[in-house]
Amino acid sequence: MKVAIAGAGAVGRSIARELLQNDHQVLLIDKDPAKVVPDAIPGARWQLGDACEVANLDEADLAEYEVVIGATGDDKVNLVVSLLAKTEYSVRRVVARINHPANEWLFTEAWGVDVAVSTPRVLAALVEEAVEVGDVVRLFSLRGGQANLVEVTLPPQAPCAGRAVRDLTLPKDAALVAIARGGRVITPSDEEPLETGDELLFIALPETESAIRRAVCG
Repeated sequence: MKVAIAGAGAVGRSIARELLQNDHQVLLIDKDPAKVVPDAIPGARWQLGDACEVANLDEADLAEYEVVIGATGDDKVNLVVSLLAKTEYSVRRVVARINHPANEWLFTEAWGVDVAVSTPRVLAALVEEAVEVGDVVRLFSLRGGQANLVEVTLPPQAPCAGRAVRDLTLPKDAALVAIARGGRVITPSDEEPLETGDELLFIALPETESAIRRAVCG
């Protein structure tokens, strides 16, 4: 897969390294010459230029890329990159980093964003996930906030503990997509029994989260 990353700072470079380890082709774009250091990430393609300028994106052959990531520390730049990637180059998947929570409402399909990742929200969610058992923890938003990836850790007294997945009465717009148990990730089948301490991962609309908690925790 070909992935273009706008922003070659610490975040962009970390993403690039991870993608290269998984055998993807990576392009890093940044207008700061100090950040364009090809030797820092061997195997990546580099381009010096402003990712908000169409001429630079044309030079990068952005239309050939399947994924574009706006990973700069400037929300305005990430939004413009997302919009150009989607509208001018028909990139299939656009992911954008949100630096400031107050700007989260902007990162929607109207700006070309398929997946918005809020750094402050993810950090807060990880803290909550570590200490909250029995509560719905929102990890991040999908499709411009229309649906979320949420997690519920099954508490000891949950009525569904020891019962099968098929016995969960979930709301219409929620789906259990994975169970994290110990060092394993389990694809939930109807017959899979739920155990105390299971981390249940759901894709769900925001308005269903209270119903998920009731279904899981009673």
